[in-house]
Amino acid sequence: MSKTFNVSGACNPDRHFVVDLESRLREIKSMIDCGEYFVISRARQYGKTTLLRALAGYLKEDYQVVSLDFQNIESGEYMDGSVFVHALAREVNKKIRRMTGVPAGVEQAIANLAGNSSRCVRMAEIFSCFSEWCECSRQPVVLIVDEIDTAANNQVFLDFLAQLRAAYLGRDEIPAFRSVILAGVYDVRNIKRKTRSDEEHMENSPWNIAADFDVEMSFFAEDIEGMLRQYEDVYHTGMDIEKIAGLLYDYTSGYPYLVSRICKLIDERIAGTAAYPDKAGAWTEEGYLAAVKMLLEENNPLFDSLINKINQYPELKSVIWRQLFQGQPVAYAADDSAVRNARMFGLVKTENGSVRIANRIFETRLYNYFLTLPEVQGGELYQRASLDKNQFVQKGQLDMKRVLEKFVEHFDEIYGDRGQKFYEEDGRRYFMLYLKPIINGVGNYYVEARTRNQERTDLIIDYLGTQFIIELKLFAPGNAYKNGEKLSL
Repeated sequence: MSKTFNVSGACNPDRHFVVDLESRLREIKSMIDCGEYFVISRARQYGKTTLLRALAGYLKEDYQVVSLDFQNIESGEYMDGSVFVHALAREVNKKIRRMTGVPAGVEQAIANLAGNSSRCVRMAEIFSCFSEWCECSRQPVVLIVDEIDTAANNQVFLDFLAQLRAAYLGRDEIPAFRSVILAGVYDVRNIKRKTRSDEEHMENSPWNIAADFDVEMSFFAEDIEGMLRQYEDVYHTGMDIEKIAGLLYDYTSGYPYLVSRICKLIDERIAGTAAYPDKAGAWTEEGYLAAVKMLLEENNPLFDSLINKINQYPELKSVIWRQLFQGQPVAYAADDSAVRNARMFGLVKTENGSVRIANRIFETRLYNYFLTLPEVQGGELYQRASLDKNQFVQKGQLDMKRVLEKFVEHFDEIYGDRGQKFYEEDGRRYFMLYLKPIINGVGNYYVEARTRNQERTDLIIDYLGTQFIIELKLFAPGNAYKNGEKLSL
């Protein structure tokens, strides 16, 4: 079977072109060797499951690893503690039947818990089995639980975390797992467990014993180069690996799904088209930009999740709006729930204490979303641009000078009586609104990362392989304006 770029489920090096995870696995193993319990909290499709499966294989020489996926436990099984224990035992039993070295008594006890679902049991019973396992096992035992978001809103899950916490705190006296790793989008360290029905009485998070997980899961340009070399060893396209890897990193900031999706589009959708009849032609900058355009126009689970979160959290939508259209710097504050959620969902990243949209692909997709809302498209400026569209493209080339001239004409006619504050806060948005119907379906645009502020914006426009750099500044009359013109020339 030929290898492919994978965006559906966990990646397997035997079937897929993958990034080398060795350095990350080594770093995680050092945490496990130290006996740390921790959470891998990352956005959707960030490679968590791929990393966990690779980790289980990486640890097998030194540890007994039981790796669970809480998606296999049905929602109704979280509603009652006894039912949950039976379901948990069932999932553990599936794993240990395929393992060697599990103490016979533990294996039988887990099987009994899994099989006798009619008996009412307590969480302590299965944790007693875990403790006996850890005491009798020839190797330390590591527990990995993926997709914990499935359970996070249930009290029974908090009880499960509390039992793990108690085992961690008492492990000098009673044997417990060497390490526990929980993975999901939400960071379970932030959830609380009630001690009484009174809402005011809460204890600390049942997972406040977790160590920080600082392993970088984004791909670096060097990681991407290694994956592309695997591909090149098979297909010999002659691509400039360093250049293509650099483009992938510049546009995605190493977001694993986006890197793999663009590569997959180039390999399977761009190559073989009339414009790029073979793989050699597709793996060029022009082919890459065609794949980016295709990505930005498609619906996929990541983009659907992105937009759903924007609509689900109004305060999050406000933060993104300010970033995109007003260029307002947003300082990172750990207690700001909107910013914290934006980071958790992968929408933004922090740089030097400020918040930035996570990558160029997200930024462009979000611009496209906000600029195509019905209330926006119904505006007069958008309608003018739609009517003017045919005069801006001649022989397949975009006449950007003409676009700018007509924008100034229409903008002054419609909004010329507005104050300075309007220009500062809305000038960028209205220019992009005017540009949208002109390049829609053919070109893309993005804001240069180094210039996202109110005083200056470099808007980069890709149109059929030609790039235009539009520098937007607040108008300053007199010598400042003349000096600006000279610098621009």
